Amino acid sequence: MKLIKSLVVATAISTLTVTLSSANDDLVKEGEKIFNTKNLGNCLACHDVNGKKIDGPGSMGPKLQALKYWPDEALYNKIYDPYTDNPISQMPAFGRNGWLSDSEIKAVVAYLKTVE
Repeated sequence: MKLIKSLVVATAISTLTVTLSSANDDLVKEGEKIFNTKNLGNCLACHDVNGKKIDGPGSMGPKLQALKYWPDEALYNKIYDPYTDNPISQMPAFGRNGWLSDSEIKAVVAYLKTVE
């Protein structure tokens, strides 16, 4: 009976992990779309990401790297209102200005967490 119970618990955990992983993959894809779409985030207008060379500006803002080590909240706040911790930032306040919704910012954060 213990073996059956352990197998049921292991199967449930495995299923949950696959479900969460799939949901996170979708969120990352949505964040990448927002990052790269001109009339959404348009982040690539100023930022180089993952060492990919960009045809166009992409060098006005800092090169985005090692963001997987940043806390999610810090990335969210930087996108929502970068002036909170940098009053002379050139980056727009995407959340405070209503240009990106809460869920869109969370998707961009999920994408940025994949940045090496």
